[in-house]
Amino acid sequence: MACSSQLPLAAKRLDGKVALITGGARGIGECMAKLFCKHGATEKDVENAVNTTMSKNKKLDILVNNAATIDDAKPNIVDNDVADFERNLSVNLTGPFLGTKHAARVMIPAKKGSIIMVGSVSSSVGGVATHAYTSFKHGLVGLTKNAAAELEKFGVRVNGLSPYFIANLSAREFFKLDDNGCSSVYSNLKGVALQEEDVAQAALFLASDGSKYISGHNLAVDGGFTNINPFFGVFSRS
Repeated sequence: MACSSQLPLAAKRLDGKVALITGGARGIGECMAKLFCKHGATEKDVENAVNTTMSKNKKLDILVNNAATIDDAKPNIVDNDVADFERNLSVNLTGPFLGTKHAARVMIPAKKGSIIMVGSVSSSVGGVATHAYTSFKHGLVGLTKNAAAELEKFGVRVNGLSPYFIANLSAREFFKLDDNGCSSVYSNLKGVALQEEDVAQAALFLASDGSKYISGHNLAVDGGFTNINPFFGVFSRS
């Protein structure tokens, strides 16, 4: 694991807790992510993942809805296909809905739990990603708030996590960015570039008891990107 220096802290903050991460690097998360992207979510897949976790560990403390896909860049809505839209729906919104449903099924009797929806800055603003991706990330915030409103009486917390652009290889290829392009993308917070570890640390906070009184919140990990109008105002960006 790349962030080995963070393991002692993580182990202490999540000591004794059982987490299921869809879209994880290995095991169930990897299998679910591949299955979601290839076929779209089915309820039985998610139910089986939760049941397997319960069978092995007898409890589920944390669910991170992290599996996602993004469609081909078609900025003109006229060029978008309904089949592609529906495929994105199954992965980016139906998947988290089913994950939340079946996690709640086992968390409600336990009277505790933390559910984290991994969204995007596209859940707050338009024009950053495709029509389908932006639509479903906005929908994910609605699901987060509604699930939080219902599950609070059972002691189950539900929060969103909306990271900014991470300049990995796939993102660079999708947005056709070179090093100069990546530099301009990150110009809102000078000297800092978002890394996967930053998002993981934010998720760790929401999963741990350090956020025990936080629910229904969408935590932006974006260096202030969604905070201002970049082209107009006293602090507009050049």
